[in-house]
Amino acid sequence: MNRERLTITLADAILRKIDSIIDNQTIRNRSHAIEYALGRFFLPRATKVVVLAGGAGVHMRPLTYEMPKALVPVHGEPLLGHTVRALEAAGLEDMTMVIGTLGKKIREHFGDGAPYSVQTAYVEDKKENGTAQALAAVRGKVGAEPFLLVYGDVLADIDWMDFIHFHHAHGGLATMAVTNVREPKTWGVVAMDGTRVTRFVEKPNGGATKSHLINAGLYVMHPDVLAMITPRMRSLEEELFPTLAAKGELHGYHFSGKWFDVSTPAVYERALKEWRAR
Repeated sequence: MNRERLTITLADAILRKIDSIIDNQTIRNRSHAIEYALGRFFLPRATKVVVLAGGAGVHMRPLTYEMPKALVPVHGEPLLGHTVRALEAAGLEDMTMVIGTLGKKIREHFGDGAPYSVQTAYVEDKKENGTAQALAAVRGKVGAEPFLLVYGDVLADIDWMDFIHFHHAHGGLATMAVTNVREPKTWGVVAMDGTRVTRFVEKPNGGATKSHLINAGLYVMHPDVLAMITPRMRSLEEELFPTLAAKGELHGYHFSGKWFDVSTPAVYERALKEWRAR
């Protein structure tokens, strides 16, 4: 992102508010804080949401023999329903769900989105050849502005609009939400320099890893990313994200809210105990 140096004068009250958002991590100094605050007001926001809601949910059986993982209930609401409600509350109402196994039931539950006060369209990923091909299925449907990509089996207490503004402020083709866990090796492990992801390794094999930051399954992406997905590419995590990191085009947005990748019975049990919707 090109920048031009300016000299400005601010009232003390405004400057105190600017200083209050400096955390030395996401916001490093006054210049960055002012740019960030102005960006929230002026920069375009992602208006479209893509949800990857396919997959057989093998590790969640027997629950997923009859229902897709995205509809597994959490406190009386389908797993994906919690995310859709949070997105709607943030003003993100234009959604495309990529569905596969048992996708008919997702379509039946969410319909055109009216029950959740959103607009929902569907794309079928009949071959289910991995996350890369599932994302490629939305080519031509996301427009020219950055879009939000969400995995349908993730519960996250995240400030969606702050996440989007962070992406615009830092540039790059993609921004990945990252969170801390004690045992990172079962997820995609992230190494960062400032906000830039310098290395990404999906489920590293053997040995200890220095980083406890992992991929949270939530992203803001520029549509140009879709052109990088070849017909043979299967996994965003194993193929696309390492490439973006190597090119310096992947940033990490660190958030500390509750997060659950509801992909196993053990995580599902924890989510039932600890998740509290806003």
